[in-house]
Amino acid sequence: MRGVLYLFIATLLAAVGWVASKIVVQSVPGELFIGSRFLLASLVLLPFCYKSLLKLSMKQLLSACGVGVFLGLALQVWIYAVSISDSLSEGAFIMSLAMIIAPLTAWILFQAKPNRAFWIALPVSTTGMMLLSLTNGWKMESSQLLFLLASALLSVHFVMNKRISGNLKPLVSICLQLFVVGLVGLGYASITQPHSIAFSGELISWFAISTLIATSVRYLLQTMGQYKVSMETAALLMILEPIWTLLLSMTLLGETLEPQKLIGGGVIFLSLFLYIKLSRRFAKAEQAKAVQVETEQAETVKA
Repeated sequence: MRGVLYLFIATLLAAVGWVASKIVVQSVPGELFIGSRFLLASLVLLPFCYKSLLKLSMKQLLSACGVGVFLGLALQVWIYAVSISDSLSEGAFIMSLAMIIAPLTAWILFQAKPNRAFWIALPVSTTGMMLLSLTNGWKMESSQLLFLLASALLSVHFVMNKRISGNLKPLVSICLQLFVVGLVGLGYASITQPHSIAFSGELISWFAISTLIATSVRYLLQTMGQYKVSMETAALLMILEPIWTLLLSMTLLGETLEPQKLIGGGVIFLSLFLYIKLSRRFAKAEQAKAVQVETEQAETVKA
């Protein structure tokens, strides 16, 4: 139960991060914001995992940092989309498609054929995407295309992160990846044109919220929660993030969502729910079938 609570809070904090990011990027360049936010967030997590970090081999270190580069690229595209988007909620729903895109990415990169649940959920998610983005005819807005690109990059991160997860403790991996995201952001900021920043108490407050609460605490709770509950339960809880983002953006930013887009977001939510539930059901069926085959083989040998 405690793990469920951790993940529930983590999804809410992630949504807070969407709102905080939108407010901060109105005054701070996105690449500088992402760089400083994630670099500081990694330093906050460092005291919890530095002993394990010192024990890593060079191969483990490079693997985690390499995966962090993909996360950094995804977040750079994401923050730019946030800065030009008029609707955080639709961006959150599009970003949630990364879970659906990930099996296709794994198929392309590692020839890991998607399961049946993917092929059932894919047309549902595509329908939701069309309802969400094609309000004004067959033309997607720039921010929507960028959110979709960020989602695809995030799916690459999901796939690569899963391949290294067995060799690293989750908190160590997250700390390293956040650090790399910070370096990617600050590196990109260093080669772009300098911008003047008008500091204010509100800006500093929202930056602190996005760094400490929506990044460090969120990832810490998410890691603790994922450790305590099954993967299916964690995935079901994590799809609450776009729902919270929708509610917070409407409450704090005064956003409105057209009925068609709201239905589209709901259809995307349904596709994620179907994918997770059907994946679990099909996995159980295959496991039961494998046990039955083993039992029959054992009986044959005895006979």
